[in-house]
Amino acid sequence: MASSAVYLWQTLLAVAVIAGGWLLYEALRAREAAIRVTRDACRQQGLQLLDDTVHGTRLRFARDGEGIVRVRRTFEFDFSEDGIHRRSGRVVMLGSRLETLQLEPYQIAH
Repeated sequence: MASSAVYLWQTLLAVAVIAGGWLLYEALRAREAAIRVTRDACRQQGLQLLDDTVHGTRLRFARDGEGIVRVRRTFEFDFSEDGIHRRSGRVVMLGSRLETLQLEPYQIAH
């Protein structure tokens, strides 16, 4: 009886470690996708992505277009149109796909 309880705990621990590793992998993959999307959007608009990174601010579950439950992550970042003024932006990823990208209004150089 005691050996079956030990086996159960070992199995549960292994499942928890595997699930934790998978969640960490998915979080890193989504963050890297958010950085890539943000960097590309800034480049296309002639903006500078400050600190060359994003930081997570919100995490929740949502369904994608096919009805599959995914993790929706919101990341914020800073950018500059002139190298002086710091502006904020937000990117929302559903899984590792872009859902929305928002930029704080900025002055367009003439």
